Amino acid sequence: MLRHREYRLLCYGQTFSSMGGWMDEVTRGWLVYQLTDSVLQLGLVRGIQAVPFLLLSPVAGSFVDRHSRKKTLMVTQSLQALTMVIMAYLVLTGDIRIWHVYVIAALVAVMQVFQQPARGALISDSVPREFLTNAIGFNSLVFNVARTLGPALAGGLIVLWGTGGAYVVQAVFIFLAVGWTSAMRAEAAAAGARGRAKERESFTQSILEGWKFSWRNEAVRASLFCAMLVAFFVVPFTAMMPVFARDLLEVGASGQGLLLTCMGVGAFCSAALIALAGDRLPRGMFMFGSVVLYGILVVAFSASPWFALSLGLMFLAGICQPLSNALVQTVIQSHAPVELHGRTMALFSMHQVMITAGSVLLGSLAAALGPRWATAAMAACGVISIILVMVAMPRARHIR
Repeated sequence: MLRHREYRLLCYGQTFSSMGGWMDEVTRGWLVYQLTDSVLQLGLVRGIQAVPFLLLSPVAGSFVDRHSRKKTLMVTQSLQALTMVIMAYLVLTGDIRIWHVYVIAALVAVMQVFQQPARGALISDSVPREFLTNAIGFNSLVFNVARTLGPALAGGLIVLWGTGGAYVVQAVFIFLAVGWTSAMRAEAAAAGARGRAKERESFTQSILEGWKFSWRNEAVRASLFCAMLVAFFVVPFTAMMPVFARDLLEVGASGQGLLLTCMGVGAFCSAALIALAGDRLPRGMFMFGSVVLYGILVVAFSASPWFALSLGLMFLAGICQPLSNALVQTVIQSHAPVELHGRTMALFSMHQVMITAGSVLLGSLAAALGPRWATAAMAACGVISIILVMVAMPRARHIR
């Protein structure tokens, strides 16, 4: 895949951007806890990041389809890096306040709302169509490597130089991503189609056209249903991980780290499979099958009384997650015309809102039913809902 120059540069930028993003997750949480000693504040500062995705995703998708995707990515990454510089300055000078963290978290989320559809659409602009599945799989591989290394690096930097030092390194990583992105050529292949769409549609019409297409095209509609349902019902189980590790499996923080590491290793293996196999995978069956299996594995995990069994189940769950996520992106971009890639990918990015909403529901259910029953019930509902989608749209199983 890296023999394609534009994709190679995009991938290098994605590597540094993802590392900075995962480091930010750890650093922000640590800083909030330092400032407030409040578990509630930890949840609130993460929840506020879902608001921009809910409100701005349709706007971002239409914007990306009407303007240069490369420039959109460069500008938003540059602004994100500047927010890291501001945070580093505030922490190092001792002027940091909790409201600063909330404002910066919201601003970073706004930047990411525009980055995700721009980057997703650039993947299809950067490789031949027959290599799209491989490219998205490789992108998932990069993401999972960053998910493994980024938090560990952030933790080490916090120990050595505090959160201020960690923010400095994050800013450097994001600026490096800008550098790699700036080296890309203009997206000549898709510019003509986007230009014509820009001339004949108002901004509101552009947004509505993306929604209409995504609903009318059965492959795209089925893929979006798959992404949203698994995001709402299944993925939030990781929010209960501290409870399972400390109270139910009695393995403490180190055990929680091992559980998440096993899931990360599984995700890495799965992403590598997609990157290597590419279009040889039957997308529809793998997409739906992996989601159903993911839900079943989470139900089994919620009932597991043994740590060793739980580790194995987390590894298998990690395999299922990229199989569904990356293949959903491939189906959306394969079945949508190039001038709609930004809008369809923006709709896909709203699955992050569903993860937040599902986490809130899971927390409420856990308070009433207990964590095991709540996690099992949510995952079981996810399995049932996906099966209903497969029954309602039988042709979706044969998506290529």
